[in-house]
This record gives sequence, C-alpha cells and structure tokens, in this order.
Amino acid sequence: MKRIIAKSTLRTFWEKHADSEQYLKTWYDTAKNAQWFSPNDVKQTYINASVLKNNRVVFNIKGNSYRLIVKFNYERQWAFIRFIGTHAAYDKINADII
Repeated sequence: MKRIIAKSTLRTFWEKHADSEQYLKTWYDTAKNAQWFSPNDVKQTYINASVLKNNRVVFNIKGNSYRLIVKFNYERQWAFIRFIGTHAAYDKINADII
C-alpha cells in the first residue's frame, strides 16, 4: 500500500491499549509493504481476515482481542483505517458502513 490513512488512529489506540501496540505496528508494516490488488491478496497474507462489502476488510488483532476495519482503494493502493476497537465495541457498530 502506498498510503495508510491514518497511522495516528492506530497510535492513539495503542496508547490506551498498550497490549495492542506491537500487533498494530506489525500490521502497519506488513500493510505498508504489501501489494494488495484485491481482497484475495489480503487473504493470502491474513487468512483470518474477513472480507466485507464496500472494499472493507476486518483484521483480528492480538488473537481477536481487537478488531481493525480498513477500507481499501486497491487501484490507488490506499488503505483507510475506519475502526479499531475491542471486540465488544466492534459488536456495537455496523462494519459495512463505518
């Protein structure tokens, strides 16, 4: 991915949930260096990721303690962080539209 918008969202989260920091940094580095042109490409790297509609993918962070929703523009190689939160917080949102 050429751009991940916005790393500050991840940083703010791991400052509150220190146990997520290394997992989110690893995800960020992996995504930043990836060339994902479709949801299938993402699934090859993250087999447990859930593909949603509207080019959204849910990643399980730290053994599914946290959920990360990213909206992709595969053509431009952009990733937009739409949500990061606990599993309980994730259950309260609509992942398809957030």
